[in-house]
Amino acid sequence: MKFTQDDQSQGYVIHAYDNGRVNINGKDYHDSLILLPRQIIEHWRPDSFDTLAREDFSEIAELAPELLLLGTGATHRFPHPSLLQLLAASGIGVESMTTAAACRTYNILMSEGRRVAAALLIEP
Repeated sequence: MKFTQDDQSQGYVIHAYDNGRVNINGKDYHDSLILLPRQIIEHWRPDSFDTLAREDFSEIAELAPELLLLGTGATHRFPHPSLLQLLAASGIGVESMTTAAACRTYNILMSEGRRVAAALLIEP
C-alpha cells in the first residue's frame, strides 16, 4: 500500500506499509516498533500478536499518549483486557486494528496534532 507524501516538519509520517515493512520518512523498518509524532522506538519486543505481554505496554504508558493505535498485523485482533490494564489505569485509550489501518489512522491523527502513538506489529 502506498501513501501520499506529507509535510515531514510535522514529525514522523508513514509513507508506505507492506507485509514485513513500514516506511517512515523515507526509511524502511522491518521490526515491530512504537511510533509517536516526534519519536520512534525501534525493535519493540513482540514480533507477533501471540507474543504480546503486559510488560510490552509499560513503556507506552510512560510515554503518555492520549491514544494508542495497536496494529495487530495482517489480521484484526483484540488483545485480552488484562494486557491493557496499565494503559486503562493511565487514562490512555486503545484502538486495536490491522497494522495497515493503524498506519493510515496514525497519519490522520498525527496531522491533526493529536498525542497519538502507534504500536505496530511488523510480521515477516
